[in-house]
Amino acid sequence: METCIRTTPGELSTDTHRPRPAGNLPSDLTTFVGRRHDVATTKRLLANSRLVTLAGIGGVGKTRLALRIAAEARRAFADGVWLVELGEVADADLLVDTVASTLGIHQRADAQGLHGIIEHLQSRKCMIVLDNCEHVVEAAADVARALLESCPELHILATSREPLRIGGETVQRIPPLSIPDSHTPLSMQSMSRYDAVTLFVDRAATAVPGFRLTEDNWGQIARICNQLDGLPLAIELSAVRLRAISIDQMHDKLVNRYELLTRGRRCAPPRQQSLRLCIDWTHDLCTSQERLLWSHLSVFAGSFELEAAEAICSDALAPGSVLDTVASLVDKSVLIREGDGPTVRFRLLETLREYGREMLHDNEDVTALRHRHSDWYRKLARRAESEWISPHQLTWIARLDREQPNLREALQFRISQSESDSIDFAASLYPFWFSRGLLSEGRRWLDLALTTDDGRHPADRVKALCAQSVLADRQGDLEAGAQLLTEAVVSTDRADDDEISQARLCHAQGMHSLYAGEIGSAATSLAEALVLLPDHQLPYLRIVSLQGLGLASGLLGDTARAIASNEEALAFSTELGESVYRARSFWVLGLQVWHLGNSDRAKGLLDQGLLSARVVDDPLSTAWCLEALAWIAAKDDRAERAAQLMGAAEALWQSVGSAPVHIPGLHIYHDECARQARGVLCGGTFDAAFRAGSRMTLAEASALGLGDDMPVRPTDSDSDAPTLTKREKQVADLVAEGLTNRSIAAKLVIADRTAQGHVEHILTKLNFTSRAQIAAWVAERKR
Repeated sequence: METCIRTTPGELSTDTHRPRPAGNLPSDLTTFVGRRHDVATTKRLLANSRLVTLAGIGGVGKTRLALRIAAEARRAFADGVWLVELGEVADADLLVDTVASTLGIHQRADAQGLHGIIEHLQSRKCMIVLDNCEHVVEAAADVARALLESCPELHILATSREPLRIGGETVQRIPPLSIPDSHTPLSMQSMSRYDAVTLFVDRAATAVPGFRLTEDNWGQIARICNQLDGLPLAIELSAVRLRAISIDQMHDKLVNRYELLTRGRRCAPPRQQSLRLCIDWTHDLCTSQERLLWSHLSVFAGSFELEAAEAICSDALAPGSVLDTVASLVDKSVLIREGDGPTVRFRLLETLREYGREMLHDNEDVTALRHRHSDWYRKLARRAESEWISPHQLTWIARLDREQPNLREALQFRISQSESDSIDFAASLYPFWFSRGLLSEGRRWLDLALTTDDGRHPADRVKALCAQSVLADRQGDLEAGAQLLTEAVVSTDRADDDEISQARLCHAQGMHSLYAGEIGSAATSLAEALVLLPDHQLPYLRIVSLQGLGLASGLLGDTARAIASNEEALAFSTELGESVYRARSFWVLGLQVWHLGNSDRAKGLLDQGLLSARVVDDPLSTAWCLEALAWIAAKDDRAERAAQLMGAAEALWQSVGSAPVHIPGLHIYHDECARQARGVLCGGTFDAAFRAGSRMTLAEASALGLGDDMPVRPTDSDSDAPTLTKREKQVADLVAEGLTNRSIAAKLVIADRTAQGHVEHILTKLNFTSRAQIAAWVAERKR
């Protein structure tokens, strides 16, 4: 067996008199932010696997995370934890020498490769961190396999942009830091939940002493962290720029992120000196096929399915190779795989998408690719419309929700190219926009699409104008609705499908009359629309016309016709297997039954309406059902519940840009409900209950409507916060003062490990990931 000499004798010894554990881990120069879940998960993986690879895109923080995990795991390895830095190893043949040198092994001239390292590690219990393996991944895999096979007490923690792909390897994918979700209500206090924001503020305070999160800057910081995809490297580079520019300027300049984000730490490796160099490093490690697909996938916005990638990007690659190349890009952390259900989606971080788009512009005409992208999504929208009233409706709602970024991108491109089929494309999405409460968005796209009209497709123009009129009326913009109908009348006269276009026009005219308070005209127009429609032609239009006729009939006092129309609409919906319009039928039926004096049956129907609306997350139907339940509650002398329900309904209407109680004839019930509730409650109590309802999410509002006795606090209270013990509250206060665990222990006269345990318990109870979040929570409670 080969002989080797250690240059630092006794360094791997377990001698307890040594002041620090064996190894060469560097001390932290900056605070470690977040990643609490990733640290805990990886430590558990290391307990069951001798090789764990942290895989992720460059700049995501793999090295820093590995060092934190290694530092916390040192006690488990009596012979040390050793960091082997491979980032600057240009030649794979030098990898073994780098490992040997790091371990303090000087091999003799006759030594052969790994044998000396194996001899050295065979009887030792230690961990090696192989950092930045991606550019020498095959050599790193060979070394790791040889060492693990021969050294039973050895563990390896590797970092790489792709897995080593050897037996026994467990791969832990490292995502970017958590960022504020634009679809979630946000506030300054909620910013402490997001690690990306915490990191930005921490590094900004280092660059500009005194910098902190405030009411004036939290919104911009949230947007910056979103723009940077939560990538730690990008966040750190941007925070440094605050020495020269303001938060507002940074948000604007990030349009050119690769120019702004330079000037990294002087001691950092070259690839971490700027965002571009970091991504260049990843790009250089890809094959020509992978680079080509990367650039072509930049045509997608948000996430995409394999089916779309194969249809749009296959021209650039060898036949049938898209799947394999996508899999390779996932392995190399360029693509993120999303979804564990029946549908798998893939996503490029916006930073990587922008890089790919640059590569695409450098190599070929991007217009042809964008044409294929927009054409594919136009056909998708038309398929969704054709199957909208069917058992596939919920599937289509979920898919169109996921595809909204791509649909917007495709619509924008097609309109910019003055493609006349943009009108049909936009109109095909109208049922989806209406069902999701996207009223303003629908109006905007229809308005833009109509600018492409070349006069050759009058039926499409009628379809779009009528849809846009209904959306305008639903938002209370009756003047715009009337103008659009005037244009639709002219186009209907020129349409080839005269009956269909006429039916669309009658329906839109009926809904406009309904919203305008001309109830008799509304009933006449809606009845005419139904005469023009055969039972199974345009089922969507038939269902909504029946519902509109039912509502108009009820307002005219013809309760029997109102009930009959909505029962027919409900039966038709059930027969065809759709879900969206059931809630609206249940609402109108509940309203009519209540008018007949049967409150219990009315509540049952409205509950069914809420359940149906919950299935499809429909805010408009939910709001109407809640409003009707409020009227019933007021009549039943349940004033506080009535106020809460009214608040929840109004907030939902406002959230989609719709006017509250926007159908004349129903205002009387709304006003009477408010008067009765205020008569029972004092003004302050009514207002507090109304505000409590208005703060609810869609899910909470639906639960309020369905659960008669569900307690809802009208004002904020500490009772809804996680319960901390008296000692934990003391520790939290000291964390907020900036004390370390050791200082907290000294202050409270407890052991260091006890203080650490208290901090861990606080983090767990509050569902936080950093001490900064505890500090923010304490400050908010005191405020």
